[in-house]
Amino acid sequence: MPPLRAHLDRLAISMMVVLCTIWGLQQAAIKITNVGISPLWQAGWRSAGATLLILLWARLRGVKLAEADGTLAPGVIAGLLFAAEFALIFAALQYTTASRGVIFLYTAPFMVALGAVWLLPHEHMRRAQWSGMSLAFSGVLVLFGEGLLEPSGKAWIGDLMMIGAAVAWAATTLTIKVSPLARASAEKTLLYQLGVSALSLTPLSLSFGEPGVFAADARVWSAFAFQTVIVAAASYLAWFWLISQYPATRLSSFSFLTPVMGVLAGVFVLGEPMTPAIWLALALVGAGIWIANRPAPAA
Repeated sequence: MPPLRAHLDRLAISMMVVLCTIWGLQQAAIKITNVGISPLWQAGWRSAGATLLILLWARLRGVKLAEADGTLAPGVIAGLLFAAEFALIFAALQYTTASRGVIFLYTAPFMVALGAVWLLPHEHMRRAQWSGMSLAFSGVLVLFGEGLLEPSGKAWIGDLMMIGAAVAWAATTLTIKVSPLARASAEKTLLYQLGVSALSLTPLSLSFGEPGVFAADARVWSAFAFQTVIVAAASYLAWFWLISQYPATRLSSFSFLTPVMGVLAGVFVLGEPMTPAIWLALALVGAGIWIANRPAPAA
């Protein structure tokens, strides 16, 4: 199903910048929450809390959720992929560093673009778009590339898990675009993701022997609330609306902003140092996104 709009307009660009900023802040929020709540446990309960919020939002807006529209099977698949992505990320960080992991995770936009070649022919990527995405990815390498030079040990296990997470992320996006979920409301699409991940991540946390909530204070609960209300409910709802309206390949190019915004959040929220590499990375990512989203020249 072709998107309703062939190119990103000002609304989409503005929304993506805001969303990438929120997702970048999420990285700082996760670090804060990890101090008192186990990773998989917080991911599962974050999804559960956001599920309740989206159900309330849908009820207030009169969004129909129970109608038979062919979305059940792809919705469950998308939910399992969504849960697998987060499970692999958290498991990977037991073996590899965050700086190494983010490089492999952000191969996902390229996987979306490759999948689109076969599954989304109406979103065909031009050479300029591939070049722009490559330039944006080089910004991520500038920011985190030195992590690849660190002694590896068993890091390759975590690296492979991060690649698996990237595959799951890309597969989730493509599943939504090629299935009846593309015609469903953003609320219904998101509820599949949140509901399935809530039901699967919490038992997974228990199987890994995580302690759950072990040292939560006001700061930890505030960070968890931010993840639940702003990230998992509001930002993901906006993201799935965007997917239904705009080309997935163009939207995915913006995701390279997220790790840069995450580093900036560390600077301003956690007091981490500001380095020249951050400015260079931001410039490369910004230039790459601009190139990837330029309109095609008139024939």
